[in-house]
Amino acid sequence: MKKHYLRTPQLALKNILNNPTRTVELVLLMTVVSFVLFGGTILSLSLHNGLQNMKDRLGADIMIVPVENEADFEAVLIKGEPSCFYFSKALEQKVAALEGVELCSSQFFLTSLDAECCDSRVQLIGFDPDTDFSVQPWISQVFDGKLSEGAVIIGNDISLEAGENIKLFGTEYEVAAKLDATGTGLDQAVYATNSTIRAMYADAESKGQRFLEDANPNESISTILVRVSEGYSRKELIKNIRKELGGVKIVESQNMISSAASNMKSIALFIYIFAGLLLLISLSTLALVFTVIANERKKEFGILRILGATKKKLSDIILLESIFISAAGGMAGILIASLIIFPLNVYIGDNLGIPYLLPSVIRIILILVLDLFVSTLIGPLSASLSAVRISKAETYLTIREGE
Repeated sequence: MKKHYLRTPQLALKNILNNPTRTVELVLLMTVVSFVLFGGTILSLSLHNGLQNMKDRLGADIMIVPVENEADFEAVLIKGEPSCFYFSKALEQKVAALEGVELCSSQFFLTSLDAECCDSRVQLIGFDPDTDFSVQPWISQVFDGKLSEGAVIIGNDISLEAGENIKLFGTEYEVAAKLDATGTGLDQAVYATNSTIRAMYADAESKGQRFLEDANPNESISTILVRVSEGYSRKELIKNIRKELGGVKIVESQNMISSAASNMKSIALFIYIFAGLLLLISLSTLALVFTVIANERKKEFGILRILGATKKKLSDIILLESIFISAAGGMAGILIASLIIFPLNVYIGDNLGIPYLLPSVIRIILILVLDLFVSTLIGPLSASLSAVRISKAETYLTIREGE
């Protein structure tokens, strides 16, 4: 008669399957831990990436907008909420002439019509190729030619690709290139030269679209971007701009980033504290559960010892059971977090109100592996005390205590 031997992993797996209720409860606990660890890490890194990209993308130290439109301007940059506001183009020359201004350029904002090119309105941004220092460095990363009249560059969130056409105000414009994702509201914008923007404006007027009364692409601008000369006091330049221009709002990129960073740190701190507490609670709970389970199974372990199982084999069974349970929960938590975070990536970023950009694929894989390792490690760490006690117990006493 052929003998069949059950190896330690098989014994551990059979023990798990023979107690489905207990197993499901432990797996669910580890699923929550893994979900928080993986989801929280991805969320924190995405916020950090978005903030860094906003800092790099702005390119300007100071941005000047109409005094009543600071909130609108920040909503365009951070949330991608389309808006248009204007003041006199003559102000640009005044700013450019001030001491301490290294670079100065302006932009002109329009908004597309509803249900025209995209699922919702998009921000149209006109820039001057001769003076621009904010948009073109990013364009040059994906487009090495000269942006011709009638062509546009689109943000990463717009569902078109280079070579296709985008319809704006009844006219189709060639998409010359698509920018890389930044995690900011600028991912939902369309960029064009001032000459193309003037053509769009004329098309809009011919279709009955009316903008603000003071809108005129030849005489109006929406914002002035300024880079401060190295070594020159930013505060001094801001004071001079206020003195020269009067009723305008000066937005400092450093302050905007600091405000977003403060919100990001608050969210990240909450995530880390919650994850830390959850880890401690899980370790304590699992240690208690495995202790109770080990006590309930003393007779079982004593019989296994009589049948020839070594003390090490008994401890290995307990540790392997904990590894299987924690690994299953770890994988389940990662899967659930992935099904929420990645498909709803844009929705999460929009509702947080902070720049949000997912890490690279390689980094996500590294986080996944690390999370699975930590989640799997929690099980044997929790069960280690029970495994040590079982391995030291005498067979006779173990059976008597289990009766």
